[in-house]
Amino acid sequence: MKNIILLFFLMAAMTCQATVSLDSCRNMALRNNKLIRMAHENREGAALLKESAKAAYLPGIDFTGTYFYNQRIINLLGEDAKLPTMSFDPKTMSYQYNLVKGPDGMPVKDPATGSYIPSEVAVIPKEAMSYDIHNVFAGAFTLTQPVYMGGQIRALNEIAGYSEKMASAMTDKLSQDIVYSVDEAYWTVVSLKEKRLLAQSFVNLTDSLRRNVQYMVDEGVATKSDLLSVEVRVNEAKIALVKVENGLTLSKMALSQLCGLPADTDMELEDEQLHDMKTTVPDYTLQQVYARRSDLEVVRQTINMLQGKEKLTLSEMMPKIAVVGMYSFSNPNVINGFKRNFGGGFSIGAALTVPIWHWGGDYKRYKAAQSNTTAQRLLLEDLEEKVNLQVSQARFSLEESEKTYQMSLTNMKKAEENLYQAQMAFREGVMTTSDVLAAQTAWLAANSEKIDSEIGVRLARTYLAKVLGNL
Repeated sequence: MKNIILLFFLMAAMTCQATVSLDSCRNMALRNNKLIRMAHENREGAALLKESAKAAYLPGIDFTGTYFYNQRIINLLGEDAKLPTMSFDPKTMSYQYNLVKGPDGMPVKDPATGSYIPSEVAVIPKEAMSYDIHNVFAGAFTLTQPVYMGGQIRALNEIAGYSEKMASAMTDKLSQDIVYSVDEAYWTVVSLKEKRLLAQSFVNLTDSLRRNVQYMVDEGVATKSDLLSVEVRVNEAKIALVKVENGLTLSKMALSQLCGLPADTDMELEDEQLHDMKTTVPDYTLQQVYARRSDLEVVRQTINMLQGKEKLTLSEMMPKIAVVGMYSFSNPNVINGFKRNFGGGFSIGAALTVPIWHWGGDYKRYKAAQSNTTAQRLLLEDLEEKVNLQVSQARFSLEESEKTYQMSLTNMKKAEENLYQAQMAFREGVMTTSDVLAAQTAWLAANSEKIDSEIGVRLARTYLAKVLGNL
């Protein structure tokens, strides 16, 4: 809601031709850019994952419930069971089987099976050992407390922390890229507005010359060819003005789009009058630059994450210990015989897992993780060397831009003096129309170069701040 209200006031301010500074454009772009908002969401997600990783240190409680429908009942006996009985014999002071005995007093065997024939049996009916398990309900509450997981939990927490830092660094990098794009668009609009004024001045200048030549043609001191040459130059100046105005309109639309505003928003920029071209390069060391560069920070956090993966892979080769507590119940239950009601109880124990032999698979994964980390370290070293070159190039570019600007100021003064002398000589009749047109062209080129060099210095400053990590 705050963003909507702020955007409404900003649009109202734009409608009233309010002056907008470079910082305001940067802030609007960072607030409204969808990629930045996506990056912020990714960073918040990484922070939540970091918090969730801490939960692995704490005991986990789970519930499992099941239901089964079975087609058949269980019959533990195929038929009625007949069990032989025993009687106590005082003579032997022991229990003896009750067996059928022959006339000789010896136990009689069954001819078919060869076993003795009991004289008495105890009958267990088949139905007594049949159980109805058509509908079975079961459940369990389980508590698991990790005791030692081979460093796996610690590695996961470290990876989650590095992931959050990486998301933050990526957000910073994206913000710097967007700010640099806004600066380019901003100074492009400023330069085109300056060039529009210059083009208008050039149109007025050539048109004034055309009127003078027309007067001279009427007086018979100039030819029609001179007038046509000047009129061609006037038309060229008007065409150039139209091109600059079209380019300015498109540049304004591009800047508005970067700022998250409607494309037809008309903004008056604070720096439309270029000034303050003094440049101060901050003191720095390469180590400070490396520490501030968000793109290098992304690679550093990637290295940390890969080191965490090494520990995670190593933990797969370590023993793991956990304490487990459980309350389980079922219906039917067999705690005190077979009963069709819920019954259950507690149990507690410990689980130990010791990897013994996996044909070197875990070790090879560990070595592969180490190789990935080494490759990322080499990438960081390569990027640092490129950053060193990038910083040197940015400094040289800024110095070159400043020298070009100073020379453009000198050239502009000389071009103005040359134009003035040409106009005076033309009035005195000692210079031709072609000489004046050449002086005007030189004046236009010098002023255009001065505007380009001013913008070049601005962009060189911004680029140097970007490569130093200060943008």
